[in-house]
Amino acid sequence: MSDYEQKSGARKFVETVFKAEDDSAASLGERRLNKYSDIAIRMFHTNVLSTKEALWPAIGEFAAKMLRGLGAYKTMYYTDVLKLDMSYVTVILALISIYDVLNNPLMGIVYDHTRTRFGKARPWIFFTAVPYFATEIILYSGAVFLGDSIGNDRSKIIFLFVMLFIEETFSTIYSIPRDNMTSLQAPCPDDRIKVGLFQNYIGEIGSQLIYAIFLPLMELNNKGYIKLPLKYVYCIIATISATVGCVGNIGMALNCRERIVLQPKPAPFTKSIFYILKNKYMLRNFIASFVVGWWSSGGYSWDVVTQQEIFGGSIPSLIAYMPYNVIDTPSVALIPAFRKFFKNNNRNAYITLRLWDLVCAGLMGLFGIPNVDKKWLMVLIYGIFYGLNGLNNGPANVFSAEVGREINDYTEYVTGERPDGTIGIITGLLGNVTRPINAILTIILFKWTGYDTTIPKKPWSQGSKVVYQKVFFLFQCINLIPNVIQTIPYFFYDLVGEKREKMYVELNERRALLAKERNEEFEMLESLAEELKAEDSDNN
Repeated sequence: MSDYEQKSGARKFVETVFKAEDDSAASLGERRLNKYSDIAIRMFHTNVLSTKEALWPAIGEFAAKMLRGLGAYKTMYYTDVLKLDMSYVTVILALISIYDVLNNPLMGIVYDHTRTRFGKARPWIFFTAVPYFATEIILYSGAVFLGDSIGNDRSKIIFLFVMLFIEETFSTIYSIPRDNMTSLQAPCPDDRIKVGLFQNYIGEIGSQLIYAIFLPLMELNNKGYIKLPLKYVYCIIATISATVGCVGNIGMALNCRERIVLQPKPAPFTKSIFYILKNKYMLRNFIASFVVGWWSSGGYSWDVVTQQEIFGGSIPSLIAYMPYNVIDTPSVALIPAFRKFFKNNNRNAYITLRLWDLVCAGLMGLFGIPNVDKKWLMVLIYGIFYGLNGLNNGPANVFSAEVGREINDYTEYVTGERPDGTIGIITGLLGNVTRPINAILTIILFKWTGYDTTIPKKPWSQGSKVVYQKVFFLFQCINLIPNVIQTIPYFFYDLVGEKREKMYVELNERRALLAKERNEEFEMLESLAEELKAEDSDNN
């Protein structure tokens, strides 16, 4: 093969892999797109979501945050309530991750090829919400009907493996559509931020509710003031959270529209799985995440140990968390001010708020680790720095989510498609590839602490400053390095200002072109145009 042929072949390969697809918004000529520019600009700038369409996803997020809050104590449920050895738990989680390698790709492909009259995500959310949340109830109720046997009871080991297998199955089927629903609701970024604001505000109430209930109940049990075993606490909280989750997600599926017009026939899986190579922003994030994918914090509920044993119980913990709890939810009111300050530059806002959090965590470790044996000083240190963290929590969550949606929209811009599920195969695969190393590190770090799970969780019950220094390090500081590495790609993120607006205008022009070519959907787009014109008239 001649040098010319080799260079020509290499150039063709690069263009095939990295350049925009021929029929994408990035490649279509202005002649085809410009006739839709008027409606595209209005679609980008005009809000069309009703309050109801912003509220239903928030109700689902409320339940998700409740379960996530309970999930913070999940490992403790396995070891302290089901009474399984940490080594067994780690092996089970590693096996589930291997299954996840097969489960995620299948659902990603099916989801990306879903096209129904009700939308792409809504049917999946409607039909999978009940089995997913029912699985959560059964998982957290296992200790109630399996009894209080001590030791590695075979029936409990089998139960945990089977339930985590089922949970992983339905979680994947449910979560891929659920996580992408907001991006399909409206073409206007302001609408998505509004949905994100509602979700963050109501979701944080849900998570804080769990923390406010769970820890005091655990402490009262440990000290013998009440007789409500933790197995019932897990069961009750999971049942309430799952019930709310079913209502919220089914309500969202029934009441929220999908307004984004999609490619009628997605590319084959063998092609779309490599679309991450066409999205430079996603590719950078993928590399950064892969670099730190093996990282572990030791796998245990170090926050519970800190609160019950270092801070000294629920009352000191309440004081330590009070600044954060007071500031956290109202911090969403700062979102308009942050948007104005950063001039709608989501990248600068995201980087600043991430660095803010990293500095708070670093200073907390710097001052906290040497003073871990000084209870009230630890409460003060934690209260100050975690409170500063909570001050930006609302804006940080909203800007982070919107930047993530912009990156996904860029994939549609350069490929003409939204392979959210298929691309998720690669981004999710890195966690599964590195999971064995993560599992080994989890066991090593857990043993490194010297922490004994058989000792009741009471103030300073381990009796060792070194143990608690290691505990607090794993709780607050070990994730500083991976978080720094995962922030680096955003310094090269240039989808801002006119470039961002141009992308969205051309993307909406292409969506209008697609709708025109598919006559049955153009009526919907014309209806949307009328809504936008009515909005413009009312505003003027």
